[in-house]
Amino acid sequence: MAGLELISDQGYRIDGRKPTELRQIRCRLGVFTQADGSSYVEQGNTKVLASIYGPHEPSSNMRSKISHDKCIINCEYSQASFSSAERKHRPRGDRKSLDMAAHIKQTFESCIHTTLYPRSQIDIFLQILQSDGSNYCACVNAATLAIVDAGIAMKDYVCACSASLAKGTTLVDINHVEESAGCAELSAAVMPKLNKIVYSELNGRLHEDEIGKVLDSVVLGCNDMFAVMERTVREHVEETVSNFTHS
Repeated sequence: MAGLELISDQGYRIDGRKPTELRQIRCRLGVFTQADGSSYVEQGNTKVLASIYGPHEPSSNMRSKISHDKCIINCEYSQASFSSAERKHRPRGDRKSLDMAAHIKQTFESCIHTTLYPRSQIDIFLQILQSDGSNYCACVNAATLAIVDAGIAMKDYVCACSASLAKGTTLVDINHVEESAGCAELSAAVMPKLNKIVYSELNGRLHEDEIGKVLDSVVLGCNDMFAVMERTVREHVEETVSNFTHS
């Protein structure tokens, strides 16, 4: 992808977005009736299913990790073999999937009120149906909505976004082509109401003078994502109440 122009002279990206513009977002809650909470999120062409089970009694393989004063968070991440152009089968236990699951688990251990559910376990299952960049961010956003759907107490929403730098301009919510261009990419998860960053990861190198600029753009992207997610939750609650009233 060397020499690829990520931003035109007119200031538009390859997919027609402005530098600070998120991809088109679609969210839905309650997509699985058998799960305690679930969601479906599309960020551009990245599509994720999330399901939450628990709090429940720890499974036999997790009992050695039981804590008397808080719950255990278990996270499993997988990517469908048809999710990307590579058509590469990624089993749930491969290294990349385990690393992603560990990052997401770490993120939610920071924001779920784990002390409210002692001696129990919460399972977060995530599957990428289609991959087009910023997979971690889409998974965090989907998991947050599924946790809200499950009624599990959190300190705040957790919203994630990514950003990169091209021609001195920050690009928010990176897609696969922009990821593959070799520019540095910063991903972060933020609790927007508390104005707190709970996770961040930098792939590549940025000059110290650029990090603050890119991080500010990521936080703004997270706040834009929060507005979409909060609206989705409100609409879901209103629909649920309306259906209950008319039943």
